[in-house]
Amino acid sequence: MSQTLSASTLLLVPLAPLVGAVTAGVLGTKFGGNWIGRRMSHSVAIFGVLLAFVLSALTLKSVAFDGARFQETVYTWMMLGGLKMEVGFLVDGLTAMMMCVVTFVSLMVHIYTIGYMEEDEGYNRFFAYISLFTFSMLMLVMSNNMLQLFFGWEAVGLVSYLLIGFWFNKPSAIFANMKAFLVNRVGDFGFILGIGLLVANAGTLNYGELFAKSSELAKLTLPGTNWMLLSVACICLFIGAMGKSAQFPLHVWLPDSMEGPTPISALIHAATMVTAGIFMVARMSPLFELSDTALNFVLIIGGITALFMGFLGIIQNDIKRIVAYSTLSQLGYMTVALGASAYSVAVFHLMTHAFFKALLFLAAGSVIMGVHHNQDIRWMGGLRKYMPITWITSLLGSLALIGTPLFAGFYSKDEIITAVQASQLPGAGFAYFAVLAGVFVTAFYSFRLYFLVFHGKERFDQNPDAHHGHDHGHHGAHSKPHESPWVVTVPLILLAIPSVFIGFLTIGPMLFGDFFKDAIFVNHELHNAMEMLREEFHDPVQMALHGLTAAPFWLALSGVALSYYMYMVNPALPAAIKRRVEPVYTLLENKYYLDWFNENVISPAARSLGTVFWKTGDQIVIDGAVVNGSWRIVGWISGVVRKVQSGYLYDYALTMVLGVFVLMTYFVWLK
Repeated sequence: MSQTLSASTLLLVPLAPLVGAVTAGVLGTKFGGNWIGRRMSHSVAIFGVLLAFVLSALTLKSVAFDGARFQETVYTWMMLGGLKMEVGFLVDGLTAMMMCVVTFVSLMVHIYTIGYMEEDEGYNRFFAYISLFTFSMLMLVMSNNMLQLFFGWEAVGLVSYLLIGFWFNKPSAIFANMKAFLVNRVGDFGFILGIGLLVANAGTLNYGELFAKSSELAKLTLPGTNWMLLSVACICLFIGAMGKSAQFPLHVWLPDSMEGPTPISALIHAATMVTAGIFMVARMSPLFELSDTALNFVLIIGGITALFMGFLGIIQNDIKRIVAYSTLSQLGYMTVALGASAYSVAVFHLMTHAFFKALLFLAAGSVIMGVHHNQDIRWMGGLRKYMPITWITSLLGSLALIGTPLFAGFYSKDEIITAVQASQLPGAGFAYFAVLAGVFVTAFYSFRLYFLVFHGKERFDQNPDAHHGHDHGHHGAHSKPHESPWVVTVPLILLAIPSVFIGFLTIGPMLFGDFFKDAIFVNHELHNAMEMLREEFHDPVQMALHGLTAAPFWLALSGVALSYYMYMVNPALPAAIKRRVEPVYTLLENKYYLDWFNENVISPAARSLGTVFWKTGDQIVIDGAVVNGSWRIVGWISGVVRKVQSGYLYDYALTMVLGVFVLMTYFVWLK
């Protein structure tokens, strides 16, 4: 183990944002007497995240260039039999990359928030929440055991609940955060079942010890069935990932979570919380590699999410919801890569996506600020000349998203498509079609948004709901759109840089080098997708040149061209198509009726089941039999004993005589 990574330094990475969160949340709010003002609150929070980012970057340098690793327990909480419950860190290539992504995106969001939330009364509270979220996410990705993983898992869920419902006076925000909370509980139930199965059969929470026993676990079956235990456990773990990473059908919470302020859309729904599930499956690759059933399940769910969530992005008009559905689709791409055993490609796309999707969310917020809180792209247009920095950074983010050669998204998305094509799993054919068709869909809705917002006729003065948008932020008094302040544009520029270059610079070492050595395990004999990618890859430039002749590039170009024709050249065409395919449009507008199904079928069924448990389990069994029954029995026994304990000597003498008679009869009967 390298001495370049010290426990105290690593401990400071999550604790620095935690200190910022506590300072802003206690001393900067009514709870603590408002001892410090806005400037001090955001300064402490930003400094904490900046320190975490610097230390994370130094850790990444040590891991990548010096081969440093860290796997130790920092604090032992308790021993339960032979089961250790502890806090510890596992730092390898996967962890170091995640630490840098989380802290860098969080830092950009913190700076951006100064401008975006300038007029909000909950300014200090918001900084406390986002710093607390950063702490929670860092504890999750740095964990070396499943207990700490579960703590971070639930902590990011809790803070996301607080952030989505940040404007708690808005009924829609309260509905959205409750929806997110409940849907994630469904996933988390599966997650904790998976953890329980593994702990019960392996006897450990530690990753290293668990993975060492993976071959033994692969021989076990679920009691009472012929199902492979590891398959059941991995599917349960992935159900947790389906909730946290918004995979079909547990995706329904994410679009509604756009009710929260835009900065949290970038932080939670681009780079951190929704990627926790992807990270977890990659971390558990030694287990998933032993179950083709689980991998095939992952592959199919990812394919459905990648394609069908993209379709929903086509008909959205809210700028944030379009980007949200784009996030869902891209998470589907990552999940497909996991199912194809291309774990390193999945986390590579996680990294590239974090930068350009955070950029697109923050650019959407900048647009909302510039047009005085309107979020409907139908009432925008021509913003390029009013908001040049937002325009150019949005264009760069969109080009990265659709997989334009040389941009970050191209390298990760193209490798996903190739890896799925090489997979031998039964669901690979469907998944390949889904990710390939998804390229066209992504390009279409991405540039539909881009053209309607930044080009064409200016329509912002025709908005019937002007000045009544439902997002908050910086208020401008100008009648014309305006560029955002520097605290907003600087993060856009800093995120645009990796959105362009990070894929080109890192694809070699991350996918075909030793960067993820010891972090990700692939059985190349059974799952050879990565070996085929390695054989085809030469260098980033050659890959980009080859990409110009490949099907994904032409599909993306077709999507851009079609969106330009439909919304710039012939704007009457979308309405005509809508009239021709009204049933399809209605299906998409109602989001495949999943919300209706949940509200009218699942919710009443759950309510009825809950009523049964309440009436039968709580009132009859617990209250009636256990609680009331126990005191009735005690009361009856007491009544009987009370009659025996009369206090008269002749009663006691009679009892003794009867007792001796019973004993003598018993012993005679035995003979």
